[in-house]
Amino acid sequence: MLVAAAVCPCPPLLVPEVAAGASAELDPLRAACDEALGAVLAAGPDLLVVVGTGPEAEVWTEGGAGSFHRYGVPLVAALPGGRAEGPELSPALTVGAWLLGRAGATLPTHACAVPADAPADRMLGLGQGLAGLADRVGLLVMGDGSACRSLKAPGYLDERAEGYDAALARALGTADTAALAALDPGLAAELKAEGRAPWQVLAGAAEGAGLTARLGYQDAPYGVGYLVASWS
Repeated sequence: MLVAAAVCPCPPLLVPEVAAGASAELDPLRAACDEALGAVLAAGPDLLVVVGTGPEAEVWTEGGAGSFHRYGVPLVAALPGGRAEGPELSPALTVGAWLLGRAGATLPTHACAVPADAPADRMLGLGQGLAGLADRVGLLVMGDGSACRSLKAPGYLDERAEGYDAALARALGTADTAALAALDPGLAAELKAEGRAPWQVLAGAAEGAGLTARLGYQDAPYGVGYLVASWS
């Protein structure tokens, strides 16, 4: 069953080497991610599963790695407890692997990529399946909120974006699985909120688990909604 989960955004700028001169701007976000992931590891899971978007559905059960070479940084991040060979992790999962390496995680870890447009019912069912993989399962859920919070945001300014992220923050900060399950894939696509599918995996995994939540970070420094939450 699911015993703990960390929800983190997945901008490559989380990695200081990628952010370069802008690295210090995201120090509070990194600290919040570290704290949320630390709470998951402290819960003593037997298995950790990293969930994030990818171009297609894919799983890694015996290790995996991804690189930041596309950003001009010669850095590789690998999942703990397995081999680094095989298909490369998606960008979102690569950031997750980097967070795990930063935390010094050593427990068995799987990774699961889900398409950003995956149907909600499939994501809920996937979450239920992941929660049953071990007696004590922890999740690291990677996903950004809307990308339409300012004129310079990747998706330009959309007046709906701020309210969308505020509602999402309430759901993540109160472990409201029903609200996450009800997120509309169409609206998420319009607002470029690529975390929608991973959050619905979390909703499925946490259904009936009786977890409580704490929101650790909520901001949109580059016009993209970044949220961090800890469920335990």
